[in-house]
Amino acid sequence: MSWFDGFVVAMANPAFLLTGLGFSVVSLGGWGAVIVWLIAVCVGALHNVIYSEMSTMFPDRAGGIAFYAHEGWKRYASFVGPMAAFGYWLGWSVVLSVNGIIIGGLIQAQFFEGTADPESGWNRTLGLGIVDVTFTFPIFVAIFLIIALWLSNIMGVRPAVWVSYITGALLLIPLAILMFLPYLTGDWSADNLSNNVDWGSFGGDNGLRLVIAWLYIMCWSAYGFECCATFAAEYKDPVNDTPKALRAAAVFGILVYGLLPLGAVGIVGDQNITVENAYSFYTTALEAILGTGFTSVAVILLCAGILLSMNTATMDGSRALYGISRADMTLRWLGKANRRHVPGNAMTLDAVMNIAVTILFAGPTAVIQILTMSNLGYVFAHVAAVSAFLLLRRDRPAWPRPLRVGPAWVPIAAVLLVYDVIILVVGSLSFKLTGYGEYKELLVGVFVLAMSLAFFAYRVIVEDKSKLTLRMPAPRTPDEERVLTGTGVH
Repeated sequence: MSWFDGFVVAMANPAFLLTGLGFSVVSLGGWGAVIVWLIAVCVGALHNVIYSEMSTMFPDRAGGIAFYAHEGWKRYASFVGPMAAFGYWLGWSVVLSVNGIIIGGLIQAQFFEGTADPESGWNRTLGLGIVDVTFTFPIFVAIFLIIALWLSNIMGVRPAVWVSYITGALLLIPLAILMFLPYLTGDWSADNLSNNVDWGSFGGDNGLRLVIAWLYIMCWSAYGFECCATFAAEYKDPVNDTPKALRAAAVFGILVYGLLPLGAVGIVGDQNITVENAYSFYTTALEAILGTGFTSVAVILLCAGILLSMNTATMDGSRALYGISRADMTLRWLGKANRRHVPGNAMTLDAVMNIAVTILFAGPTAVIQILTMSNLGYVFAHVAAVSAFLLLRRDRPAWPRPLRVGPAWVPIAAVLLVYDVIILVVGSLSFKLTGYGEYKELLVGVFVLAMSLAFFAYRVIVEDKSKLTLRMPAPRTPDEERVLTGTGVH
């Protein structure tokens, strides 16, 4: 892969913005959503600068920020690495179910509106004893896409990258339409955006605590450009390609996250965006810009772009599990590559888990409920990775850093760490203020992190026949590590 390949894969993130934008507008108002999304993506860009240094410290290792967390924390708490890896994986993995449902909803709204009728043959309820499962048109579409992307990805990295190129190019068209054309039609108006946030208070239903809750949910999307680091071992020149891809993706993200919400909401009007049309309102925006004749084409392009995010999730999340397994932190089965040199077992786990999530989570707010569940682990992974940057600076000063960020980034990293901890703790405990979830989703996220510890213990005690220890040796240079392990970085 070249750095541009990694950048193209990261272009999936604007599709993540499309996932949550409508729901955030309902809660925060148009101006509130625009401001909070911009804050979130700017903070995500700062993270990318820090991750660019660590990517050059371990250029031949898969796993991205989860692996950085493991390296920084293993001499203090060996369990942080596997927890970060599974949290990171869950955050990326659910993109398949979330965006599969959204593509199904967009196709249904534009082309098969009749399938939404409960009496249509597309709505089936299956009783499983403990729970009743309802199958709808969007769920059928999501399951089909999950299986199709699993097949394309296990065929090797090049087919997956080409899927990214094709869908990424198609995504740019509706993105550009929503970002720039609303101002040319005469229908865009600042009066279409309102503010529901009381910026001067912390508590209440619309104070800063609500903002923090949304920043917690938005991390899933706004921080996602770090996925470029996960492919470090697959770049032609990892030392140069990884940081270049990270920084290009961050700049692209700030541009899109600043302009797209403003354009799309400003032409539709936040008063016309509801929970029921929170992700299908884009068809209304495209129709207002292009007229009815071209809307269907634009919706198809938009769906292709969202498909890019699903492809990226399959590529990225599976490599996080693969990398941490190769570092002896979870089941060996997840660290096996197939004959095409991709983590096929981890991809299979991805597909199976997402089909289950797609079936079990239903209703108009299913998307945000799934994100609430997955973000607990994903934000924890960032807390672990940013703190690992500080620990590695202190504990391994002699470790080669081909790209070393300036000294000002150490206090910046400390501030980001405090910010992430606040988002994790306050945001996760306040997400009910958004109106889209209950604490049961949070408990599912806690369960996944607990399972990561169980898999870690199984790997050490059963598979490696070793002793479970709180701390692991962490040599200060690559040479010391090679002497210790006999194989390189572990």
